Amino acid sequence: MATGTETGHVTGTRDKDCNLIWYVEACLENALRLETSIQDAGRAGDAEVADLFRKAQADSRKGAGLGKALLRSRLDGG
Repeated sequence: MATGTETGHVTGTRDKDCNLIWYVEACLENALRLETSIQDAGRAGDAEVADLFRKAQADSRKGAGLGKALLRSRLDGG
């Protein structure tokens, strides 16, 4: 956290775990938002921008997948 102090006692979840959960959620939300941007670029006939957004969406999905795998292993006690 910005204060340099662990605040997990407030949330019941350690900061590093909370940050990992946030990261997964942010990646998933970004993938959803990019879908709208892809559609907008497609309607405008801008294939170059649509392709850029598709690549970014794939990266967001990959980040979410990596984060989910790490969360899963930690929740399973690994």
